[in-house]
Amino acid sequence: MTFEIFWSDEAKETFDAIFWFIYDRFGETSSKKFLKQTNKVISIIRSHPEIFESLSSERFRKGNITSLTSIFYEIQNDRIYLLYFYDNRREPLISK
Repeated sequence: MTFEIFWSDEAKETFDAIFWFIYDRFGETSSKKFLKQTNKVISIIRSHPEIFESLSSERFRKGNITSLTSIFYEIQNDRIYLLYFYDNRREPLISK
């Protein structure tokens, strides 16, 4: 089963911020690599949404795009909501 993907406004904003940070700091090649890896992870989520770590609830998940970037998303029936992207070098949002 393939799930439909929806981007929240915050997901769009945080993705753009990370993408442009990489572009400005490391150049076009690195930003394209990040984009390609992000698309790969979203494709995996679309096909196998429960493959990544669950958080406080089984519906909420965290996937690693790179060692420095994560994506947080929510599973609702046959839909996936991308909530936001996160720079892992920052303070943790969630303590275990």
